[in-house]
Parts: sequence; structure tokens; C-alpha cells
Amino acid sequence: MLRYIVKRVIAGFLSLFMLITLTFFLMHVIPGGPFSPGEYRKTPPEVLKQIQDSYGLNDPIYAQYGRYLNNLAHGNLGVSFKKLNYSVNELIGNGAPVSAKVGFWAILLALIIGIPLGTTAAVRRGHLADGISMVIATVGVSVPSFVLCVLSMYLFCDKLKLLPTYGLDSWNCYILPVGCMAFGQIAYITRLMRSSMLETMRQDFIRTERSKGIPELVVIGKYALKNSILPVVTYVGPMVAALMTGTFIIEKVFSIPGLGRYFVNAIGDRDYAVTLGLTIFVGAMIIICNLVVDIIYAFVDPRVKIDK
Repeated sequence: MLRYIVKRVIAGFLSLFMLITLTFFLMHVIPGGPFSPGEYRKTPPEVLKQIQDSYGLNDPIYAQYGRYLNNLAHGNLGVSFKKLNYSVNELIGNGAPVSAKVGFWAILLALIIGIPLGTTAAVRRGHLADGISMVIATVGVSVPSFVLCVLSMYLFCDKLKLLPTYGLDSWNCYILPVGCMAFGQIAYITRLMRSSMLETMRQDFIRTERSKGIPELVVIGKYALKNSILPVVTYVGPMVAALMTGTFIIEKVFSIPGLGRYFVNAIGDRDYAVTLGLTIFVGAMIIICNLVVDIIYAFVDPRVKIDK
């Protein structure tokens, strides 16, 4: 177990290092910059040069890269070029808890609805429950999140006047963003669960358990479900990382003060430090979640040997 975890952690660090390197150089290759003359055309060139010198933007690219890695090794993600007196660490500290709170409820909702829905669709294959589940799954996969956000706001906020349109000031403010965030994930989990459950129900050991006279509910809950949930466990890793670190469109539409808005603004403003810091944060979350999922996978499926 320990050897397996160490190997995965080392592989994760290497992946993160490659991500940092690629993002750093790609950001500097893109034309323009945080203080490009076009945006600051009324500012004298001498003043722009002084500002760029103060941030080290006129240094050779390899010098900037080495300085950034040195700061990163000390836990310093840098300062924002656009937000005065704000460090990247502070921006992540302010936005991450908000995104994580909304993402947590979306993940919980997706699992609570998606797993039973997919299981029911497989068990009742060809019946009404299966048809309804597949319609929901197809709509969830097909409809873009921004369309779902706009339609839900139009119906529940404008027409019915039941829910607020922005912010997270009360519990009912979470309903629409959490629902929109979870809807697509419910669709994917339902489809994964249905196909996996159908495959499991055809296995010989399921027929054996049924031949023993064990009730169908026990066969499904104790034997079929455990073996069918493995693809969902694999999918949960990236899903957790994606939802807990903020979704750009949903946070923008519902004016949620999470990481999503910082990411969008940083890319548009060529704010190198914020873009890199958020990329590192999201990449680290994905690596950690995948590591946790691999360990859980090994406990759920004894056939996986994690000591090799």
C-alpha cells in the first residue's frame, strides 16, 4: 500500500510540474501581457516600463521561470497583476471555500440521484422507469450548462418568482446553482451505472445467488451494486475535482464569488500569476482526487493489486 501511494504521489508531482511548465510558457507565448501598451495607451512608455520592471516582466523568460519555481517551492504563488495588494494565495483562500461548498452539495445530489436512477433503469430495463431515466440522462448530456442556467433562471426566478437569481445569502440561493451543476453529472452517472449494472446482472455469480433463493432486492443491493459501482467510483475523482474547484459558467451566471470568476478574469487580463496559481490548485486537486479514488477502488474491488 505505502509503496503504491509513494509511486502515485511521485507521478502526481511530475504531472503537476509538467502542467506548471507548459502553462507558464504558453501564457508568455500568447501575444500581449498584463500591462500591454494597447490597454494602457494613455500611460507613458517610461511608466509602463517601470511597472513591468517592478514585476520582473522584462527579465529573460528563463529567469522569470526560475524565480517562479523558487517562490512556488516556498509556498508563494505570487501576486495578482490586476488586483492591487492581493496575492494569489489570498484569492484562492477567498474563492475556494465558496466553490467547494457549492460543489459539495452538487456532488452529493449527483450521487444520491444518479446511482439509484441508473440502478433502477438497469433492473427495470425496457419498462417505463428505464425510459424516463434514459430521457433524463440524454437531456443532461445534451443540454449545455449555460442553456440550463438561463432556462432555470427564466422559469423559477422570472416567471414563478420562487428563487433568487444571484448570490449565496440564504439556503434557497443554492438550489439553482447546485441543481444546474449536478444535472449533467446525474446524467453521466446514470448512464454509467445502467450499463455497468446490465453487464453485472448477466454474470454467473448473480444467477448463482438467485438460484439459492436469495431475495432479488438482496441480490441487487449486496452483490450486483457493489460490482457495478466501480465505473462510477472512477468517474467520481475528476468530478469532485471539477466541481469543488468551481465551474466558470455557472458561477458567472449566478454571481457566485468562487474561483470560477477569478479564472475567467485572469485569463482575459493575462494575469500570469493568478492563472498559474489557479492552474496549480486545480491540477493538484485532480491529482489528489484521482489518488484517493485509486485507493478506494482497490478496497472496493479485491482483484486490484495495489502493492505492485
